Amino acid sequence: MNRRQFVCAATGVATFISVADKLPAAAKYDLIVKGGRVIDPSRKLDAIRDLGIAHGRIAALEANISGDAADTIDARGKLVVPGLIDIHTHAARTKEGPALCLADGVTGFVDAGSQGADRIGETIAVAQSAPQLCRVLINIGRAGILPEGDTMDLSRADVAAAREAIGRNREMIAGVKARLSRDVAGANDFEVLRRSQEVASSFHLPVMIHMGQTMSPLPKLLALLKPGDIVTHMFAPPPNSIIDDAGHILPEVIAARRRGVRFDLGNGRTGHLRWDIAERVLKAGFPPDTFSTDWTPEGRAAQVIDFPNVMSKFLMLDMPLDQVVACATVNASHAFEVFRNRGTLRVGAPADVAVLEIRDGAFEFVDNYGNTRTGRQRLFPSATVLAGRRVATRS
Repeated sequence: MNRRQFVCAATGVATFISVADKLPAAAKYDLIVKGGRVIDPSRKLDAIRDLGIAHGRIAALEANISGDAADTIDARGKLVVPGLIDIHTHAARTKEGPALCLADGVTGFVDAGSQGADRIGETIAVAQSAPQLCRVLINIGRAGILPEGDTMDLSRADVAAAREAIGRNREMIAGVKARLSRDVAGANDFEVLRRSQEVASSFHLPVMIHMGQTMSPLPKLLALLKPGDIVTHMFAPPPNSIIDDAGHILPEVIAARRRGVRFDLGNGRTGHLRWDIAERVLKAGFPPDTFSTDWTPEGRAAQVIDFPNVMSKFLMLDMPLDQVVACATVNASHAFEVFRNRGTLRVGAPADVAVLEIRDGAFEFVDNYGNTRTGRQRLFPSATVLAGRRVATRS
């Protein structure tokens, strides 16, 4: 290289370095959630922290993150919790359901038996197109939920049809739903559950039972449940509640929990939640493993409203805030295999986050029997982060 070529080359390098120095550096984080009260029961953490997110995962959880971010959520004065997981909804009944739930902070949900084998493809299609992680439970009644009762006609509890439907859709079907109330299964409840277990066992799947107001005694039904199965509507009143007339938890209920059966809220709108039963069960030292909404489009206007509202009912019933959050996050993540790496804000976990506002005041809550109670606090959805991206924000 002669002198002129060297000078030109050196000038070019200097020019490049000068221009590069003026270019903005790539942000260290895609998103920082700043200054919120982070409650992560998976880590027993309750503290003011910043949450740094990069490449769709939790990258840092520190008292003060100073790195640059492409986006920032100001969470001062708000709660920052793992994305909510609702294990009992009917949100896949409509195309709009998943997005509505997502705006409420729900980053994973299960449609619990809206359809049976005959039309399971309809809920699966909605689940597959949902922005968040979603799975469905197949109703053992092949026609799905029916006004006249899913399995009043026992022939609808069709083992072969359910097995065939699961075989075709194994990735999306996470379990079997057996609705056992007297107006759904009548005197068939025990046989309906037995057939549900026959189907589920073929694929090593859990069964979720809808209890309350059954014709068979609850202990008889619980005897058919295996570890990992779920009892929903656990606060349903008699007949056949989980407590006896003296307010004691049935021994068969305690035995079921000890062998790994889970007990879930399943708020819903009809026959599932009564304040006095909830109070007696909690007083007896038998809190729910998980919260769920039993969400429907109709429930959005009454009683259920949204998942944070359902959680708030148990603040009103004096459950500690960290336990309330646990029932909607880390506990729920253990119910179905697909959610096992969710429900946590551990570094490296998928960055699904709910930002909630907790307001003080006088808030009215209604059970399924028209009884009202007034609580001092209520949770409201504020912002949702899914896979590291801000996807919904409430004012």
